[in-house]
Amino acid sequence: MSILVTRPSEQGEELVRRLQAMGREAWSFPLIEFTPGRDLPGLAQAMSALGAGDLLFALSQHAVDFAHGQLQQSGLRWPSPPGYFAIGRTTALALHTVSGIDVRYPLDREISEVLLQLPELQNITGKKALILRGNGGRELLGDTLSARGADVTFCECYQRTPRHYDGAEEAMRWQSRGVTTLVTTSGEMLQQLWSLIPPWYRERWLLECKMVVVSERLARLARELGWKDIQVADSADNDALLRAIP
Repeated sequence: MSILVTRPSEQGEELVRRLQAMGREAWSFPLIEFTPGRDLPGLAQAMSALGAGDLLFALSQHAVDFAHGQLQQSGLRWPSPPGYFAIGRTTALALHTVSGIDVRYPLDREISEVLLQLPELQNITGKKALILRGNGGRELLGDTLSARGADVTFCECYQRTPRHYDGAEEAMRWQSRGVTTLVTTSGEMLQQLWSLIPPWYRERWLLECKMVVVSERLARLARELGWKDIQVADSADNDALLRAIP
């Protein structure tokens, strides 16, 4: 009865350590790694264009980390005029820590649909909105802000790069270690995990595992790919994942 955590880098390793401290058998299997994004060199200019009443969004802790590193390298600070928004509590805390500025975020679920319900984001005609994010991802936030009259700019602060594994070798490893629960925090990783594992192991092991995801959207994708036993965490932070893991 082991748990396989596909969440990358420090967050995934932290979750594994906390599970092990609780007496659970858990393993880290990061499916992606992070590298600097192509828009980082233009970040300072994009931020300097923001004025009072404009909007700055951070869509992940990684976006905050890479953006902060770029600002430090340029000898700059986070600008104070715009309003700051984050996709969830963990990202908001990271953004507040580096900027010292209050950050608004959805208190319910950490998804764009809930973020867009914040009162400050209803009447935004003529405002500039800078969205700090990784490569790819959903366009809902930007599209909705544009539809509400905002001038939206995206800044790709980091890139998600798939890590390469031998699928059959990894399937044998994790099946032999008794993995029965999988933790995945993005649709990209969910699809990557499904594609990595050869069909024989997919049907006889992978899809028989319980899948823990961080949104109803990911739960729907997991069902479409063939998982039947799916648990949805309250949010994407490790505290919520610990509560969701059986």
